[in-house]
Amino acid sequence: MNLDTIQTFFTAPPPTYLNTELAVCFVVSVLLQQDTCITAFVHHLQQTYPAYDVSDTILYRALTFLETEGAVRKYWQRGVGRGRPRRMFTLVAQHREQATTLTQLWYTYVDEHPFPGGLSAHGSRQSGRAL
Repeated sequence: MNLDTIQTFFTAPPPTYLNTELAVCFVVSVLLQQDTCITAFVHHLQQTYPAYDVSDTILYRALTFLETEGAVRKYWQRGVGRGRPRRMFTLVAQHREQATTLTQLWYTYVDEHPFPGGLSAHGSRQSGRAL
């Protein structure tokens, strides 16, 4: 460690790992848009919310919770060409209203937790906010 690494920590902080509650909200926000496989959840998080990351354990825990609650079902989808089948996740129609509420909690959370250097959780510059 040196002074430069400390400064880097504050100007370009490492990603914050989601806990189970945030992961559940993130997962339903994605599933409201489309059915998705595990790797697509991770890719979407990295691309859309670079300030966040999720461990495989937490992602599986969130998906298992949603399955147990009856909010999510999984199915297999064969890949294009000779690709291996993928386990896909879909939101159960009866849970769309709850999913919309959880999605709003997710969006509020990431908007209200700015990161050093004036970056929002989305990785974009925030305007007009004092840090």
